[in-house]
Amino acid sequence: MTASGPPRVDHVKGYCGLCIARCGTVATVADGRFIRLDPDPSHPTGATICAKGRAAPELVYHRDRLTRPLRRTRPKGDPDPGWEETSWDIALDQIASAMRRTAAQYGPEAVAFSLSSPSTTAIADSAPFVRRLMNAFGTPNLVWALDLCGWSRGFATRYVFGVGSVATGSAGGAMPEIAKTGCLILWGYNPSFSRITHATAALDGLKRGMKLVVIDPRNVGLANKADVWLRVRPGADGALALGLANIMIERGWYDQEFVRTWTNGPLLVRSDTNRLLKAEDVFPDADRGSLVALDMLSKSIVRYDPTTGQYDPSPGHLSLRGEYTIETVDGTVSCRPVFDLYADLCRHYSPETIARTCWISAEQLTEAARTIWESRPVSYYAWSGHEHHANTTETARAIAMLYALTGSFDAPGGNVLLPSIPTAPITGEDLAQRLAPAIGVAERPLGPARWNNVSTHDFYRAALEGDPYPVRTLIGFGANLLLAQADPVRGRAALSSLDFYAHADLFMNPTAALADMVLPVASCFEREALKIGFEISEDAQSHVQLRSKIVPPPGEALPDTDIIFGLAKRLGLEMKFWQGDIDAAYREQLASSGISLEQLRADPAGQRKSLSTTHYKYKIPDERGIARGFPTPTRKVEFWSETFVGQGYPALPDIETPIFGTRQPAAMFPLVLTCAKPSLFCQSQHRALPSLRKRLPYPEIELHPTTAAARKIRDGDWVEVRTSSGAMRAKARFNDTLDDRVVVGQHGWWQACAELGVAGSDPTDPNGSNFNLTVDAAIRDPISGTPSHRSNMCEIRLLRGDAD
Repeated sequence: MTASGPPRVDHVKGYCGLCIARCGTVATVADGRFIRLDPDPSHPTGATICAKGRAAPELVYHRDRLTRPLRRTRPKGDPDPGWEETSWDIALDQIASAMRRTAAQYGPEAVAFSLSSPSTTAIADSAPFVRRLMNAFGTPNLVWALDLCGWSRGFATRYVFGVGSVATGSAGGAMPEIAKTGCLILWGYNPSFSRITHATAALDGLKRGMKLVVIDPRNVGLANKADVWLRVRPGADGALALGLANIMIERGWYDQEFVRTWTNGPLLVRSDTNRLLKAEDVFPDADRGSLVALDMLSKSIVRYDPTTGQYDPSPGHLSLRGEYTIETVDGTVSCRPVFDLYADLCRHYSPETIARTCWISAEQLTEAARTIWESRPVSYYAWSGHEHHANTTETARAIAMLYALTGSFDAPGGNVLLPSIPTAPITGEDLAQRLAPAIGVAERPLGPARWNNVSTHDFYRAALEGDPYPVRTLIGFGANLLLAQADPVRGRAALSSLDFYAHADLFMNPTAALADMVLPVASCFEREALKIGFEISEDAQSHVQLRSKIVPPPGEALPDTDIIFGLAKRLGLEMKFWQGDIDAAYREQLASSGISLEQLRADPAGQRKSLSTTHYKYKIPDERGIARGFPTPTRKVEFWSETFVGQGYPALPDIETPIFGTRQPAAMFPLVLTCAKPSLFCQSQHRALPSLRKRLPYPEIELHPTTAAARKIRDGDWVEVRTSSGAMRAKARFNDTLDDRVVVGQHGWWQACAELGVAGSDPTDPNGSNFNLTVDAAIRDPISGTPSHRSNMCEIRLLRGDAD
């Protein structure tokens, strides 16, 4: 209350940056103090907000927030870092000096950057500028969780459709057009916890009669409203996709016209080389790179030119099934169409096999396949539930191929490539000159390192062993590696071994505690940010918003973007960063949009730019009058990948299930351990906030009452979960909807909550609560390097005594 009367109350429109949902919000500020955050129904993502968003004022004013740059004064092995406050000038000067020193001795690639996930933090505000700084400085190495979050749905599926069949925010891809879909599949995805805007859209869809298929080991979120809930065995999602495809192909429940016309299913594969038959093998005068298919009406071979997507002569009815003897320049060879080989692969995943490996009955399998086929158009969204496994790349390909059978891609009500407002790129690819290969690209040339995204496993190896080259300096923006990634013990050793490590964050955490310099960061409620398009729908994509700063940051905390621009100046890169003017960067981004920065500042609620979705874009003629097709090597949706064959991988996604079976003896570890995040926290964050922590004070492990009874465990008991890799502790919580062979943990536990008297824990302590100690980091996806975070074999036992 002011001296002269009631408090001055302001309402500030914006959006919450805490996770990928970016929910539209209205902040209430009383006498300059942020006191409340509510949804903004006028915003395309503002139907509601979650508990984390409502706890935003607690986050902003928490007493443990970092407020000044801190410099280490003691060796990293010392239990007391001897933190000393310093100025921003000194901090940034020392960081820039360390980067230059490392680059001079080892090359700029020896400086790596780390980043928290844009899906679960506000780093999306600044991530493009981090990329720009990397490109300008000359390093390809960004250490972040793409191998765990986004790889499968948004990148592995590019090897099928040429674009992500599931969108991953700024990386692009297709979004389910839920408002028009006939059947929505949620695969390892609980939008009630992960993207609440999708949850509300799905509920609206159910009201109009949309069918819902949920594939998840747990009955959570919308699973209890699903027409079909498939309680898949953790890690068996790829087998399930092939099993569903088998039913659909056997019963003719697939779009044969789409498969024949828009996939590489008709192309012939040689049985002697297991490669696509080339036209030059049949016709000596054929253009190099052309392929062949068989026209069943004319009983003749037709050439296919991938550069145009055209057959010559134009076929009447391309064969999808059968085995044929083809005369080549070197003699006869047996060939089969790609689709026939795919169908043969799917036959190996019979209903009996699916019942055994996926724990789903033949009746449920058929019901799901029938629902998908009869309720078209179909859309789907997949999330980390199917990604955190060591077979994730082939799983994602198998799911994408199943989806291709529906013919729904980019169709109304399918997974649609939504329009976007024209903008200028700011990540600085034009600044990168002769970058070294990213760490890990030699071992996995088709994986995340292909896009300069480095897994922690490979980063740790480079830091500790200098393989493939040394990394000696790390600049981190919020990535709590010891809690987010497998093998935290090795992670601690790697971070401790660096010559220099700087970490920017809101709070001190176990990863930041190993840094030489810790920088205080403004939260998303204390800084501006520009967002162009909100991804989930045409309406959301039309929205542009400059999020206002609600209140000032505490002490001397700065936005990540300011830190990046400050480093660029000290590195002599100011010219490449708009002379240090962040507004100039935003203006460049907006230049082709028709919306000015001044308009956005004057209207915090945002501006709309009318957009219209064009469907079936693959049918649209290009400048030559030829249908654009898909951005794959064959211009078709690819069941068969010559790109994979060329790197020594199978052309078709044969799934190893379970991938963990050979390393862990069943007698010692009879249960499958998976994990799921609670709705109250974003990964390893927010457990210090009393309003959230009091609702879940301790980590929990879900298990079936039958499983618990066999081990004399009661609901609420402290238990130890152990795998062949390590152990963690949590409180038992009964869940009778689980399969009794599955237990479900939670990752991200370390933080104390002093207000509630709850202590924190050391992420490397075997008697602590770090789920990632149980993960076998040596078992990794051969293409992406993804460890199996959600499918390890375990045993669970009662702990005697009070573990509180």
